[in-house]
Amino acid sequence: MTAKWPVRRPTEHAALRAVCRSARPLPSVPALMAALLDAVERRDLEGVCLCSHRVVRAADPEVTHER
Repeated sequence: MTAKWPVRRPTEHAALRAVCRSARPLPSVPALMAALLDAVERRDLEGVCLCSHRVVRAADPEVTHER
């Protein structure tokens, strides 16, 4: 038996296509930075994590999850 790695699931390609098609536009970087500063002031760790990830995503739209 020979295995090919990585093993692709039958729905994986369809799921990736759907995510790429239905991507919502991100808010502007200044708006996200303001939300990040607000989360830091409130000591909201989950908000800081979420905002920082979104800032990176909005700053570099070339980064995708497709392989």
